[in-house]
Amino acid sequence: MEKKIVLTGIKSTGRPHIGNYIGAIKPALQLAENDAYSPYYFIADYHSLTTVQHANQFKDYVYGIAATWLALGLDPEKSTFYRQADVPEVLELAWILSCLTPKGLMNRAHAYKGLIEENRQNGLEQDSGINMGVFTYPILMAADILLFQSDIVPVGKDQIQHVEIARDIAGHFNHIYGETFKMPEYKVDEATSVVPGLDGRKMSKSYNNTIPLFNEEKELEKLIKRIETDSSLPEDPKDPALSSLFLIYKEFASEAQVKRMRERYENGVGWGEVKKELFHVMNAYLETPRQRYIELMNNPKKMDEILLHGAEKARRRARTFLEEVKEKIGC
Repeated sequence: MEKKIVLTGIKSTGRPHIGNYIGAIKPALQLAENDAYSPYYFIADYHSLTTVQHANQFKDYVYGIAATWLALGLDPEKSTFYRQADVPEVLELAWILSCLTPKGLMNRAHAYKGLIEENRQNGLEQDSGINMGVFTYPILMAADILLFQSDIVPVGKDQIQHVEIARDIAGHFNHIYGETFKMPEYKVDEATSVVPGLDGRKMSKSYNNTIPLFNEEKELEKLIKRIETDSSLPEDPKDPALSSLFLIYKEFASEAQVKRMRERYENGVGWGEVKKELFHVMNAYLETPRQRYIELMNNPKKMDEILLHGAEKARRRARTFLEEVKEKIGC
């Protein structure tokens, strides 16, 4: 039985935070351990070029993402792990798809519409500060997905539309040229689709409310203490499902620890005590990956070797399929 292709990528726009880990990396690593899947995991560096336009920073962020995946246990022999820029077939397919994509479809992309609305609220011209990379971003993402005939694309709720757009583009191509592309399905982990940040909003670099994964112990403890809580008293019973602290805690603690913490919530526990316990489980969980991350960041040559090896594996599949696509369009 042929394995299903599962594909996901993370933009290299900053240091990875626990929201990236809980919402994307952890579920992807779990899928990679399932023999029913063939995982394709990539660093979306060309996507990050829309906002990261300083060469040294661009490169540093790429290495930071690579080191994070590897430090947390990704096995590059069991998965195809690559840097987007090392697979030029993605860009070639993106151009082909762009010629078959209605502009109106891009006009309806949530991210683009959000930036337009932000400009309007600030009294600016509609497209002020919006580059073409931002506008055509969903087409490049569609190329990422469709090039490898992906079956499953793990995403957060805010990324569902991108998979839907990829399906629209694939369907339009198939209608014109005959059955070519698979129709990918998105996979959302409802339990971790929205990871709360320090202020209770979705954890995001744009909100400046993140907890970086590999901070030193003291900095990690300091950030955890900053997580906002309500004004309930220590003796008041609390609902774990409504607590940012608990939602994060359960992703790093053992089943037994989670059970005990749930009981403490129901019987009454102080927020200060919960934060102390959250720090202990997170620090213990991240201690070994943190050291591995530091070692990898000090050895970019090793990461280049791993990424180029993964890119060559990816390109073997990509070249064959792209030739089929090009034959369909008459190239």
